[in-house]
Amino acid sequence: MSEPAGGGPTAVQYITHHLANLQAGEGFWALNLDTLFFGWLTGGLIVFLGWRAGRNISVENPRGIQNVLEVILEFVNEQVKSIFPVKNRLIGPLALTIFMWVFLMNAMDLVPVDLLPIAASYLGIHYLKVVPTTDPHTTLGMSFTVFALMIFYNVKIKGLFGYGKQFLTHPFGIWLFPFNIMMTAIEEIAKPLSLGLRLFGNLFAGELVFVLIALLPWWIQWIPGGVWAIFHLLVITLQAFIFMMLTIMYLAMAHESHDDPEHAA
Repeated sequence: MSEPAGGGPTAVQYITHHLANLQAGEGFWALNLDTLFFGWLTGGLIVFLGWRAGRNISVENPRGIQNVLEVILEFVNEQVKSIFPVKNRLIGPLALTIFMWVFLMNAMDLVPVDLLPIAASYLGIHYLKVVPTTDPHTTLGMSFTVFALMIFYNVKIKGLFGYGKQFLTHPFGIWLFPFNIMMTAIEEIAKPLSLGLRLFGNLFAGELVFVLIALLPWWIQWIPGGVWAIFHLLVITLQAFIFMMLTIMYLAMAHESHDDPEHAA
């Protein structure tokens, strides 16, 4: 598109600008500072809410944020109990943290796309991307952390030999071990990749729709923007739930053995 008569950015320039991160460094060592800032901000908000609720906790007369956190805690606890095969002190808090953190990072998508970037421009910050989960570094970083936990529990529960045996014998038996190694390795690597890319893809697409709506005249934006925001509220909640549930399922699978009769069929 050509440059508008008023000297403002073209549609392509506008979209490109809003999808660019504030970076420090170059190449492999570049840091997306806005991703780090808003990721830490939402994480800090979770810590603050937990501290505030714990400080004012009341068994007889629960109210305010305590009621909200208790509902979320009970919901997450039920999901863990229904899926996870054994008691584990880490899984419940991990699932709760993932659900709340991913939800809050996703919810940054509901902030008007021009609000914070324009405010930042007055401070000399010309690029600002406020949704951490639209950055694949965030989603893949979280998913590969889950992957590291999967490997840890596989080795802890099955032993190093037992985990290695899984690559040799699953799913076709020991005599086809070259195919087993290839298939099992692909299966294991696909878990964190699909976990991270699913979240990134959905949130990036949602952010792009908001940016496209912002290109419309201001007096038209409100209706499609409002409708998309209501629908997107369901999307960001569902994506947080899916990320949490898949994390629980993958870690539950790490506690299972293919030698168990119930999994041999």
